[in-house]
Amino acid sequence: MKGRRLLGGILTLWIILCAGCSGQGSSSPQNEKPATRAPVAIEVTKARTMSVTEGVDVVGSLQPKFTADVRSEYVGTVTEVYVTEWVRIKKGTPLAKIDTRELEIIAQKAKSNLENAKASLLQAQVAGNRSEREYQRLLKLKEYGLVTQQSLDEGATEREASAARIEASKAQLKVAEEDIQFTQTRLAKTVISAPIDGVVSLRNCNVGDLVGEIGAKCMFRLINTRILELTVTVPSSEMGGIRIGQSLSFTTDAIPGKTFTGKVMFINPVVNEADRSVKVVAEVEKAAEELKGGLYVKGRIITGKRTDILSVPRSALLSWDVLSKKGDLFVVNGDVAHRRTVQTGSVVGDFVEITSGLAAGDPVVTRGAFNIKDGDTVNIIQTNEG
Repeated sequence: MKGRRLLGGILTLWIILCAGCSGQGSSSPQNEKPATRAPVAIEVTKARTMSVTEGVDVVGSLQPKFTADVRSEYVGTVTEVYVTEWVRIKKGTPLAKIDTRELEIIAQKAKSNLENAKASLLQAQVAGNRSEREYQRLLKLKEYGLVTQQSLDEGATEREASAARIEASKAQLKVAEEDIQFTQTRLAKTVISAPIDGVVSLRNCNVGDLVGEIGAKCMFRLINTRILELTVTVPSSEMGGIRIGQSLSFTTDAIPGKTFTGKVMFINPVVNEADRSVKVVAEVEKAAEELKGGLYVKGRIITGKRTDILSVPRSALLSWDVLSKKGDLFVVNGDVAHRRTVQTGSVVGDFVEITSGLAAGDPVVTRGAFNIKDGDTVNIIQTNEG
């Protein structure tokens, strides 16, 4: 019995000791102070002012400004073709020739008719001179009473008839001269010439082809690559800043690393109802040979220039609501980073305009901001001047 009591006392004492040890273990962390957070390594850049060239980003395609589809006005068979595709030609350069044998016969007849008309006029003038002299002779004889009034009247009538024959001969001569001019014009049209300077982009005829019929196919297509037109669309919200004469710079993936320029020449007065955009046409003068019609390009219409614009790199913005033009960033004061909300403006490359909430020279965090909170101590390892 005594053994059992002794064993129970020992167990009770052991339980009390274990409980005491457990209480001491749980109370020791409460007496310890929390460890201080180490400064976060960051990079900063000072907010700076810069000049901003404002503009509207656009996309579009290039097309030759001057293009000519050459067809024959005269129905006939092609006898000669003088050019091939891709050759550069000048205005007036012969491209092809049409069979002229029928026209040459017509032209010869027209020349003969012209000569006959000239001869008829000469005969009429001789007869007119003779009737005029006869009439004057009859007048003198009438003064002496040697001719009757009837003879004098007949002489006057003949005089008038001769004058009428002269006028008719002159009219016939004019018709013959017009026939000659018409025939020569038709003969000239049998030689197909280039209406513009340019390059032959299409040759669609060969010797023996019949051309000049109604609805006939195009014989040649000429394009002028010296002047190109760039057609782009501008959102109606941006159309207020677009003016004729503004510069447009653009690039194309077909020619990487090179920038070309043009000038706004036409602004469509009507807004497209489908997408509320405005069609703008820019002219690219003295275009380089590498630019081709049909190329897709990306460009920017320069609408103005501003100076002393406060800006920070895009990497400084933690969050950015483009529509409401608000963003957050960290500004470093001494060795402490403070989160700040700023108003944003236009975007220039990798920089964003700050319209309020920041001053020139303020150091903003550009690297390491994801690892800090408002009021954290920081360690600046690099300062960029922007």
